Amino acid sequence: MNANQPPKPYLSGHYTPVTDEITTTGLTVRGTIPPELSGRYLRNGHNPKPGVTPSHWFKGSGMIHGIRIRDGRAEWYRNRWVRTPAFTEDAPLLRPDHSVDLAASVAATHVIQHGGRLLALQEVNLPWELSPELDTVAPFDFHGKLKSAMTAHPKEDPVTGELHFFGYSPFPPHLIYYVASPAGEIVRTEIIEGAGPSLMHDFAITRDHVVWIDLPVVFNPAELSGIPYRWSDDYPARLGVMPRTGPAEVTWFEVDRGALLHTTNAYEDEAGRIVLDGPRYDRAAWETSWKWWTGAPGHGTTPGTGSVGRRWTLDPATGKATEEPTDDLVTEFPAIDDRRTGLPHRHSYALAFPGAGLRDYHLAKYDHRTGARQLLSLGADRMPSEPCFVPAEDGTADDHGYLLTIVSDLARNASELLVLDASDLRKAPLAAIELPRRVPAGIHGSWIPDTALARADSPPNRMVTA
Repeated sequence: MNANQPPKPYLSGHYTPVTDEITTTGLTVRGTIPPELSGRYLRNGHNPKPGVTPSHWFKGSGMIHGIRIRDGRAEWYRNRWVRTPAFTEDAPLLRPDHSVDLAASVAATHVIQHGGRLLALQEVNLPWELSPELDTVAPFDFHGKLKSAMTAHPKEDPVTGELHFFGYSPFPPHLIYYVASPAGEIVRTEIIEGAGPSLMHDFAITRDHVVWIDLPVVFNPAELSGIPYRWSDDYPARLGVMPRTGPAEVTWFEVDRGALLHTTNAYEDEAGRIVLDGPRYDRAAWETSWKWWTGAPGHGTTPGTGSVGRRWTLDPATGKATEEPTDDLVTEFPAIDDRRTGLPHRHSYALAFPGAGLRDYHLAKYDHRTGARQLLSLGADRMPSEPCFVPAEDGTADDHGYLLTIVSDLARNASELLVLDASDLRKAPLAAIELPRRVPAGIHGSWIPDTALARADSPPNRMVTA
Protein backbone atom coordinates (compact mmCIF):
# COMPACT_ATOMS: atom_id res chain seq x y z
CA MET A 1 0.00 0.00 0.00
CA ASN A 2 1.29 3.48 -0.88
CA ALA A 3 2.41 5.31 2.27
CA ASN A 4 0.50 8.40 1.13
CA GLN A 5 -2.79 6.53 0.82
CA PRO A 6 -5.12 6.22 3.82
CA PRO A 7 -5.37 2.70 5.24
CA LYS A 8 -8.18 0.49 4.01
CA PRO A 9 -11.25 0.83 6.27
CA TYR A 10 -11.09 -2.87 7.13
CA LEU A 11 -7.50 -2.40 8.36
CA SER A 12 -8.07 0.68 10.52
CA GLY A 13 -10.09 1.87 13.51
CA HIS A 14 -11.95 -0.97 15.19
CA TYR A 15 -10.68 -3.32 12.46
CA THR A 16 -6.96 -2.65 12.90
CA PRO A 17 -5.33 -6.13 12.87
CA VAL A 18 -3.18 -7.47 15.65
CA THR A 19 0.32 -8.57 14.70
CA ASP A 20 0.96 -11.57 16.92
CA GLU A 21 -0.49 -14.44 18.92
CA ILE A 22 -0.56 -14.38 22.71
CA THR A 23 -1.85 -16.43 25.63
CA THR A 24 -2.83 -14.82 28.93
CA THR A 25 -4.16 -16.68 31.97
CA GLY A 26 -6.13 -15.55 35.02
CA LEU A 27 -8.08 -12.70 33.44
CA THR A 28 -9.48 -9.90 35.60
CA VAL A 29 -13.26 -10.04 36.01
CA ARG A 30 -15.46 -7.16 37.11
CA GLY A 31 -18.77 -8.39 38.45
CA THR A 32 -19.78 -12.05 38.63
CA ILE A 33 -19.71 -14.62 35.84
CA PRO A 34 -22.76 -16.92 36.13
CA PRO A 35 -21.37 -20.21 37.45
CA GLU A 36 -23.32 -22.24 34.87
CA LEU A 37 -21.14 -20.78 32.08
CA SER A 38 -18.52 -23.45 31.53
CA GLY A 39 -16.93 -23.47 28.11
CA ARG A 40 -15.28 -21.30 25.49
CA TYR A 41 -16.43 -18.18 23.73
CA LEU A 42 -14.75 -18.18 20.31
CA ARG A 43 -14.87 -15.38 17.75
CA ASN A 44 -13.52 -15.48 14.21
CA GLY A 45 -12.54 -12.59 11.94
CA HIS A 46 -10.24 -11.36 9.20
CA ASN A 47 -6.75 -10.48 10.46
CA PRO A 48 -4.15 -10.28 7.66
CA LYS A 49 -0.52 -11.05 8.41
CA PRO A 50 1.67 -7.99 9.05
CA GLY A 51 2.53 -6.28 5.79
CA VAL A 52 -0.35 -7.85 3.86
CA THR A 53 -3.16 -5.68 2.45
CA PRO A 54 -5.86 -7.90 0.97
CA SER A 55 -7.90 -6.50 -1.90
CA HIS A 56 -11.17 -7.28 -0.10
CA TRP A 57 -12.12 -7.47 3.57
CA PHE A 58 -13.29 -11.06 3.04
CA LYS A 59 -9.81 -12.15 1.91
CA GLY A 60 -7.98 -11.42 5.18
CA SER A 61 -6.55 -14.41 7.04
CA GLY A 62 -8.71 -15.92 9.76
CA MET A 63 -7.86 -15.42 13.42
CA ILE A 64 -9.73 -17.01 16.31
CA HIS A 65 -9.98 -15.18 19.63
CA GLY A 66 -10.97 -17.38 22.56
CA ILE A 67 -11.89 -16.91 26.21
CA ARG A 68 -12.08 -19.96 28.48
CA ILE A 69 -14.64 -19.67 31.31
CA ARG A 70 -15.10 -22.14 34.18
CA ASP A 71 -16.30 -22.02 37.80
CA GLY A 72 -16.94 -18.28 37.65
CA ARG A 73 -13.40 -17.54 36.42
CA ALA A 74 -11.97 -16.46 33.10
CA GLU A 75 -9.08 -18.91 32.86
CA TRP A 76 -7.45 -17.74 29.64
CA TYR A 77 -7.50 -15.61 26.55
CA ARG A 78 -5.66 -16.69 23.43
CA ASN A 79 -5.67 -15.72 19.78
CA ARG A 80 -4.46 -17.92 16.93
CA TRP A 81 -4.34 -17.62 13.16
CA VAL A 82 -5.91 -20.58 11.35
CA ARG A 83 -2.86 -22.06 9.67
CA THR A 84 -4.24 -23.10 6.31
CA PRO A 85 -2.16 -23.21 3.10
CA ALA A 86 -3.56 -19.77 2.27
CA PHE A 87 -1.91 -18.49 5.46
CA THR A 88 1.33 -20.49 5.55
CA GLU A 89 2.07 -20.65 1.81
CA ASP A 90 -0.13 -17.93 0.28
CA ALA A 91 -1.77 -20.77 -1.66
CA PRO A 92 -4.51 -19.54 -4.03
CA LEU A 93 -7.96 -21.10 -4.31
CA LEU A 94 -7.29 -21.86 -8.00
CA ARG A 95 -4.23 -23.96 -8.79
CA PRO A 96 -2.13 -23.29 -11.93
CA ASP A 97 -4.12 -25.99 -13.77
CA HIS A 98 -7.35 -24.13 -12.83
CA SER A 99 -8.48 -26.86 -10.45
CA VAL A 100 -9.81 -25.73 -7.07
CA ASP A 101 -7.82 -26.23 -3.87
CA LEU A 102 -10.63 -26.46 -1.35
CA ALA A 103 -8.11 -26.55 1.51
CA ALA A 104 -6.68 -23.12 0.57
CA SER A 105 -9.05 -21.27 2.86
CA VAL A 106 -8.61 -18.08 4.84
CA ALA A 107 -11.03 -19.73 7.33
CA ALA A 108 -12.10 -16.32 8.59
CA THR A 109 -15.89 -16.18 8.71
CA HIS A 110 -17.23 -18.38 11.49
CA VAL A 111 -16.26 -20.96 14.11
CA ILE A 112 -18.68 -23.65 15.27
CA GLN A 113 -18.81 -27.00 17.02
CA HIS A 114 -20.42 -30.12 15.62
CA GLY A 115 -19.90 -33.76 16.46
CA GLY A 116 -17.30 -32.83 19.05
CA ARG A 117 -15.15 -30.94 16.51
CA LEU A 118 -14.31 -27.24 16.41
CA LEU A 119 -14.51 -26.01 12.82
CA ALA A 120 -13.34 -22.70 11.32
CA LEU A 121 -15.44 -21.90 8.26
CA GLN A 122 -15.13 -19.90 5.04
CA GLU A 123 -17.84 -20.48 2.44
CA VAL A 124 -15.74 -21.29 -0.65
CA ASN A 125 -13.59 -23.92 1.06
CA LEU A 126 -13.54 -26.95 3.31
CA PRO A 127 -13.85 -26.36 7.06
CA TRP A 128 -10.67 -26.47 9.15
CA GLU A 129 -10.61 -28.36 12.42
CA LEU A 130 -9.12 -26.71 15.52
CA SER A 131 -8.03 -28.12 18.87
CA PRO A 132 -9.75 -26.91 22.07
CA GLU A 133 -6.66 -24.71 22.57
CA LEU A 134 -7.21 -23.21 19.07
CA ASP A 135 -4.28 -24.90 17.36
CA THR A 136 -4.90 -25.77 13.71
CA VAL A 137 -5.42 -29.51 13.14
CA ALA A 138 -6.35 -30.19 9.48
CA PRO A 139 -9.03 -29.61 6.87
CA PHE A 140 -12.14 -31.66 7.59
CA ASP A 141 -14.06 -33.19 4.67
CA PHE A 142 -16.53 -35.24 6.72
CA HIS A 143 -14.52 -38.43 6.17
CA GLY A 144 -14.29 -37.95 2.42
CA LYS A 145 -17.98 -37.27 1.81
CA LEU A 146 -17.74 -33.48 1.40
CA LYS A 147 -16.60 -32.88 -2.18
CA SER A 148 -17.48 -29.18 -2.42
CA ALA A 149 -17.12 -26.03 -0.37
CA MET A 150 -19.19 -25.62 2.79
CA THR A 151 -21.19 -22.58 3.83
CA ALA A 152 -20.03 -20.63 6.87
CA HIS A 153 -23.64 -20.64 8.14
CA PRO A 154 -24.78 -24.22 8.74
CA LYS A 155 -27.93 -24.78 10.80
CA GLU A 156 -28.19 -27.34 13.58
CA ASP A 157 -31.68 -28.69 14.08
CA PRO A 158 -32.48 -28.35 17.81
CA VAL A 159 -34.76 -31.40 17.71
CA THR A 160 -32.66 -33.93 15.77
CA GLY A 161 -29.16 -32.53 16.31
CA GLU A 162 -28.51 -32.85 12.56
CA LEU A 163 -26.38 -30.23 10.82
CA HIS A 164 -27.84 -28.80 7.60
CA PHE A 165 -25.50 -26.99 5.22
CA PHE A 166 -24.69 -26.39 1.57
CA GLY A 167 -21.96 -25.59 -0.90
CA TYR A 168 -22.46 -23.06 -3.68
CA SER A 169 -20.44 -22.33 -6.80
CA PRO A 170 -20.51 -19.94 -9.77
CA PHE A 171 -20.22 -23.05 -11.95
CA PRO A 172 -22.66 -25.98 -12.22
CA PRO A 173 -23.75 -27.56 -10.04
CA HIS A 174 -24.46 -24.21 -8.42
CA LEU A 175 -25.92 -25.60 -5.20
CA ILE A 176 -25.43 -28.82 -3.23
CA TYR A 177 -27.34 -29.58 -0.03
CA TYR A 178 -25.91 -31.71 2.79
CA VAL A 179 -27.17 -33.12 6.06
CA ALA A 180 -24.79 -34.48 8.69
CA SER A 181 -25.74 -36.65 11.66
CA PRO A 182 -25.18 -35.41 15.24
CA ALA A 183 -21.92 -37.38 15.21
CA GLY A 184 -20.70 -35.55 12.09
CA GLU A 185 -21.37 -38.14 9.37
CA ILE A 186 -22.90 -36.86 6.12
CA VAL A 187 -26.16 -38.76 5.61
CA ARG A 188 -27.65 -36.82 2.68
CA THR A 189 -26.21 -35.11 -0.39
CA GLU A 190 -28.47 -33.50 -3.01
CA ILE A 191 -27.78 -31.35 -6.06
CA ILE A 192 -30.42 -28.61 -6.06
CA GLU A 193 -31.62 -28.04 -9.60
CA GLY A 194 -32.69 -24.56 -10.71
CA ALA A 195 -30.33 -22.53 -8.53
CA GLY A 196 -28.13 -19.93 -10.22
CA PRO A 197 -24.64 -18.40 -9.86
CA SER A 198 -25.61 -16.02 -7.06
CA LEU A 199 -23.70 -15.21 -3.87
CA MET A 200 -25.53 -17.46 -1.42
CA HIS A 201 -23.94 -16.62 1.91
CA ASP A 202 -26.69 -17.98 4.15
CA PHE A 203 -29.94 -19.95 4.11
CA ALA A 204 -32.54 -21.11 6.61
CA ILE A 205 -34.37 -24.21 7.76
CA THR A 206 -37.79 -24.68 9.30
CA ARG A 207 -39.26 -27.76 10.94
CA ASP A 208 -40.24 -29.15 7.54
CA HIS A 209 -38.50 -27.03 4.89
CA VAL A 210 -35.24 -25.56 3.63
CA VAL A 211 -35.27 -21.93 2.46
CA TRP A 212 -32.83 -20.96 -0.31
CA ILE A 213 -31.78 -17.38 -1.04
CA ASP A 214 -31.17 -16.66 -4.75
CA LEU A 215 -30.81 -12.89 -5.04
CA PRO A 216 -29.24 -10.49 -7.58
CA VAL A 217 -25.62 -10.45 -6.44
CA VAL A 218 -24.13 -12.83 -8.99
CA PHE A 219 -20.83 -14.14 -10.32
CA ASN A 220 -19.11 -11.56 -12.51
CA PRO A 221 -15.44 -12.10 -13.51
CA ALA A 222 -15.15 -8.38 -14.32
CA GLU A 223 -15.13 -7.65 -10.56
CA LEU A 224 -11.45 -7.11 -9.75
CA SER A 225 -11.56 -7.03 -5.93
CA GLY A 226 -10.83 -10.74 -5.72
CA ILE A 227 -14.43 -11.60 -4.80
CA PRO A 228 -15.98 -11.94 -8.29
CA TYR A 229 -19.59 -10.98 -7.55
CA ARG A 230 -21.62 -7.89 -8.46
CA TRP A 231 -25.16 -6.64 -8.25
CA SER A 232 -27.12 -7.40 -11.43
CA ASP A 233 -30.38 -5.71 -12.41
CA ASP A 234 -30.95 -8.53 -14.91
CA TYR A 235 -31.02 -11.34 -12.35
CA PRO A 236 -34.38 -12.13 -10.69
CA ALA A 237 -34.75 -11.96 -6.93
CA ARG A 238 -36.32 -15.09 -5.49
CA LEU A 239 -36.55 -17.30 -2.44
CA GLY A 240 -36.84 -21.07 -2.72
CA VAL A 241 -38.74 -23.45 -0.46
CA MET A 242 -37.88 -27.15 -0.47
CA PRO A 243 -39.23 -29.96 1.70
CA ARG A 244 -36.64 -31.36 4.08
CA THR A 245 -37.75 -34.92 3.30
CA GLY A 246 -38.56 -36.45 -0.05
CA PRO A 247 -37.42 -35.20 -3.46
CA ALA A 248 -35.25 -32.06 -3.58
CA GLU A 249 -37.88 -30.06 -5.47
CA VAL A 250 -37.80 -26.29 -4.95
CA THR A 251 -40.73 -23.89 -5.26
CA TRP A 252 -39.38 -20.44 -6.14
CA PHE A 253 -41.07 -17.24 -4.96
CA GLU A 254 -40.37 -13.92 -6.66
CA VAL A 255 -39.55 -11.15 -4.16
CA ASP A 256 -38.53 -7.50 -4.31
CA ARG A 257 -35.01 -6.92 -5.54
CA GLY A 258 -32.56 -6.91 -2.65
CA ALA A 259 -29.65 -8.75 -1.03
CA LEU A 260 -29.47 -10.73 2.19
CA LEU A 261 -26.25 -11.86 3.84
CA HIS A 262 -27.59 -13.24 7.13
CA THR A 263 -30.90 -14.76 8.08
CA THR A 264 -32.30 -14.27 11.57
CA ASN A 265 -34.50 -17.37 11.48
CA ALA A 266 -37.31 -19.03 9.54
CA TYR A 267 -40.33 -21.03 10.65
CA GLU A 268 -43.80 -22.21 9.62
CA ASP A 269 -46.71 -20.20 10.99
CA GLU A 270 -50.10 -21.59 12.00
CA ALA A 271 -51.40 -21.20 8.44
CA GLY A 272 -48.54 -23.28 7.03
CA ARG A 273 -46.76 -20.31 5.50
CA ILE A 274 -42.97 -19.98 5.70
CA VAL A 275 -41.79 -16.85 7.52
CA LEU A 276 -38.21 -15.61 7.03
CA ASP A 277 -36.55 -12.72 8.89
CA GLY A 278 -33.26 -10.95 8.19
CA PRO A 279 -31.57 -7.60 7.45
CA ARG A 280 -32.03 -6.70 3.77
CA TYR A 281 -29.89 -4.49 1.50
CA ASP A 282 -31.27 -2.53 -1.44
CA ARG A 283 -28.92 -1.83 -4.35
CA ALA A 284 -27.58 1.46 -2.93
CA ALA A 285 -26.94 -0.11 0.48
CA TRP A 286 -25.22 -3.13 -1.05
CA GLU A 287 -22.94 -1.12 -3.32
CA THR A 288 -21.98 1.33 -0.57
CA SER A 289 -21.17 -1.59 1.74
CA TRP A 290 -19.14 -3.26 -1.01
CA LYS A 291 -17.07 -0.08 -1.34
CA TRP A 292 -16.21 -0.37 2.37
CA TRP A 293 -15.36 -4.06 1.98
CA THR A 294 -12.96 -3.21 -0.88
CA GLY A 295 -11.77 0.20 0.32
CA ALA A 296 -13.06 1.86 -2.85
CA PRO A 297 -13.68 5.62 -3.00
CA GLY A 298 -17.05 6.65 -1.65
CA HIS A 299 -17.22 4.01 1.07
CA GLY A 300 -19.02 4.76 4.31
CA THR A 301 -17.61 4.68 7.82
CA THR A 302 -18.96 1.24 8.73
CA PRO A 303 -19.14 -2.14 6.95
CA GLY A 304 -22.94 -2.22 7.17
CA THR A 305 -24.65 0.65 5.40
CA GLY A 306 -28.40 0.51 4.93
CA SER A 307 -29.32 -3.10 5.77
CA VAL A 308 -32.65 -2.99 7.63
CA GLY A 309 -34.89 -5.65 9.14
CA ARG A 310 -37.36 -7.33 6.82
CA ARG A 311 -39.85 -10.19 6.96
CA TRP A 312 -40.82 -12.38 4.04
CA THR A 313 -43.95 -14.57 4.20
CA LEU A 314 -44.09 -17.32 1.58
CA ASP A 315 -47.44 -19.04 1.01
CA PRO A 316 -47.15 -22.47 -0.66
CA ALA A 317 -50.93 -22.57 -1.15
CA THR A 318 -51.01 -19.46 -3.34
CA GLY A 319 -47.43 -19.31 -4.60
CA LYS A 320 -47.27 -15.70 -3.46
CA ALA A 321 -44.73 -13.88 -1.33
CA THR A 322 -45.34 -10.82 0.81
CA GLU A 323 -42.73 -8.76 2.59
CA GLU A 324 -42.61 -5.94 5.08
CA PRO A 325 -40.02 -3.95 7.04
CA THR A 326 -39.64 -4.93 10.68
CA ASP A 327 -37.47 -2.00 11.80
CA ASP A 328 -35.79 1.16 10.49
CA LEU A 329 -32.40 0.74 12.19
CA VAL A 330 -29.32 -0.30 10.24
CA THR A 331 -28.59 -3.74 11.66
CA GLU A 332 -26.54 -6.83 10.86
CA PHE A 333 -25.34 -10.03 12.52
CA PRO A 334 -28.76 -11.12 13.82
CA ALA A 335 -28.94 -13.82 16.50
CA ILE A 336 -31.53 -15.88 18.34
CA ASP A 337 -31.58 -18.62 20.96
CA ASP A 338 -30.30 -21.43 18.73
CA ARG A 339 -32.76 -23.83 20.37
CA ARG A 340 -35.43 -22.01 18.32
CA THR A 341 -33.69 -22.54 14.97
CA GLY A 342 -36.41 -23.41 12.44
CA LEU A 343 -39.14 -22.81 15.04
CA PRO A 344 -41.14 -19.68 15.92
CA HIS A 345 -38.98 -17.30 17.93
CA ARG A 346 -40.17 -14.44 20.09
CA HIS A 347 -36.90 -12.58 20.58
CA SER A 348 -33.91 -11.78 18.43
CA TYR A 349 -30.77 -9.69 18.82
CA ALA A 350 -28.53 -7.76 16.42
CA LEU A 351 -25.69 -5.28 16.11
CA ALA A 352 -27.05 -1.81 15.27
CA PHE A 353 -24.78 0.51 13.29
CA PRO A 354 -24.59 4.31 13.45
CA GLY A 355 -27.29 5.86 11.31
CA ALA A 356 -31.09 6.13 11.35
CA GLY A 357 -30.84 8.32 14.45
CA LEU A 358 -28.06 6.41 16.23
CA ARG A 359 -24.69 8.13 16.70
CA ASP A 360 -22.85 5.11 18.07
CA TYR A 361 -22.91 1.33 17.83
CA HIS A 362 -25.63 -0.39 19.88
CA LEU A 363 -26.90 -3.86 20.65
CA ALA A 364 -30.57 -4.29 19.77
CA LYS A 365 -33.14 -6.69 21.19
CA TYR A 366 -36.48 -7.28 19.47
CA ASP A 367 -39.70 -8.72 20.87
CA HIS A 368 -41.50 -9.99 17.78
CA ARG A 369 -44.72 -10.61 19.70
CA THR A 370 -45.19 -7.09 21.08
CA GLY A 371 -43.05 -5.12 18.62
CA ALA A 372 -40.93 -3.73 21.46
CA ARG A 373 -37.29 -2.85 20.90
CA GLN A 374 -34.49 -2.35 23.42
CA LEU A 375 -31.22 -0.64 22.61
CA LEU A 376 -27.98 -0.79 24.57
CA SER A 377 -25.44 1.94 23.90
CA LEU A 378 -21.90 1.16 24.97
CA GLY A 379 -20.65 4.71 24.40
CA ALA A 380 -18.59 6.62 21.90
CA ASP A 381 -15.64 4.81 20.26
CA ARG A 382 -16.90 1.47 21.58
CA MET A 383 -18.09 -1.25 19.21
CA PRO A 384 -19.66 -4.53 20.35
CA SER A 385 -19.34 -7.71 18.35
CA GLU A 386 -22.16 -9.90 17.07
CA PRO A 387 -24.32 -10.85 20.08
CA CYS A 388 -24.09 -14.51 21.08
CA PHE A 389 -27.01 -15.92 23.10
CA VAL A 390 -26.32 -18.54 25.77
CA PRO A 391 -29.39 -20.08 27.44
CA ALA A 392 -29.72 -19.98 31.21
CA GLU A 393 -29.66 -23.33 32.93
CA ASP A 394 -33.27 -23.13 34.10
CA GLY A 395 -34.61 -20.73 31.47
CA THR A 396 -38.13 -21.22 30.12
CA ALA A 397 -38.19 -18.60 27.33
CA ASP A 398 -35.93 -17.60 24.47
CA ASP A 399 -34.60 -14.54 26.28
CA HIS A 400 -33.81 -16.33 29.54
CA GLY A 401 -30.08 -16.37 29.25
CA TYR A 402 -27.00 -14.31 28.54
CA LEU A 403 -25.60 -12.28 25.67
CA LEU A 404 -21.86 -12.44 25.10
CA THR A 405 -20.13 -9.70 23.12
CA ILE A 406 -16.53 -8.52 22.77
CA VAL A 407 -16.30 -4.73 22.93
CA SER A 408 -13.56 -2.88 21.04
CA ASP A 409 -12.70 0.37 22.84
CA LEU A 410 -10.64 2.69 20.64
CA ALA A 411 -10.16 5.41 23.24
CA ARG A 412 -8.60 2.98 25.72
CA ASN A 413 -7.07 0.69 23.07
CA ALA A 414 -8.59 -2.19 25.02
CA SER A 415 -11.30 -4.83 24.86
CA GLU A 416 -13.52 -6.72 27.24
CA LEU A 417 -15.98 -9.57 26.99
CA LEU A 418 -19.33 -8.51 28.42
CA VAL A 419 -21.82 -10.96 29.91
CA LEU A 420 -25.28 -9.34 29.67
CA ASP A 421 -28.68 -10.37 30.95
CA ALA A 422 -30.53 -11.10 27.70
CA SER A 423 -33.92 -10.63 29.35
CA ASP A 424 -33.29 -6.90 29.87
CA LEU A 425 -30.49 -4.99 28.16
CA ARG A 426 -31.14 -2.04 30.47
CA LYS A 427 -29.51 -3.91 33.35
CA ALA A 428 -25.85 -3.37 34.09
CA PRO A 429 -23.56 -6.09 32.72
CA LEU A 430 -23.38 -9.15 34.94
CA ALA A 431 -19.66 -9.39 34.27
CA ALA A 432 -16.93 -7.72 32.24
CA ILE A 433 -13.87 -9.85 31.48
CA GLU A 434 -10.85 -7.66 30.80
CA LEU A 435 -8.88 -8.90 27.81
CA PRO A 436 -5.11 -8.40 27.52
CA ARG A 437 -5.38 -6.51 24.23
CA ARG A 438 -7.87 -4.74 22.00
CA VAL A 439 -9.55 -7.42 19.90
CA PRO A 440 -10.24 -6.23 16.34
CA ALA A 441 -13.86 -6.16 15.25
CA GLY A 442 -14.61 -9.43 13.51
CA ILE A 443 -17.45 -11.44 12.12
CA HIS A 444 -19.07 -14.50 13.72
CA GLY A 445 -18.56 -16.49 16.88
CA SER A 446 -20.02 -19.22 19.08
CA TRP A 447 -20.35 -20.28 22.69
CA ILE A 448 -18.95 -23.81 22.93
CA PRO A 449 -20.02 -25.48 26.20
CA ASP A 450 -17.66 -28.02 27.70
CA THR A 451 -20.29 -30.73 27.26
CA ALA A 452 -20.20 -30.27 23.48
CA LEU A 453 -16.50 -31.05 23.28
CA ALA A 454 -16.61 -33.80 25.88
CA ARG A 455 -19.06 -36.00 23.96
CA ALA A 456 -19.54 -36.01 20.23
CA ASP A 457 -22.90 -37.77 20.69
CA SER A 458 -24.28 -35.20 23.15
CA PRO A 459 -28.02 -34.68 22.67
CA PRO A 460 -29.12 -31.21 21.57
CA ASN A 461 -30.23 -28.69 24.19
CA ARG A 462 -33.88 -28.92 25.07
CA MET A 463 -36.24 -26.56 23.29
CA VAL A 464 -37.91 -23.61 24.96
CA THR A 465 -41.20 -21.88 24.36
CA ALA A 466 -41.15 -18.72 22.28
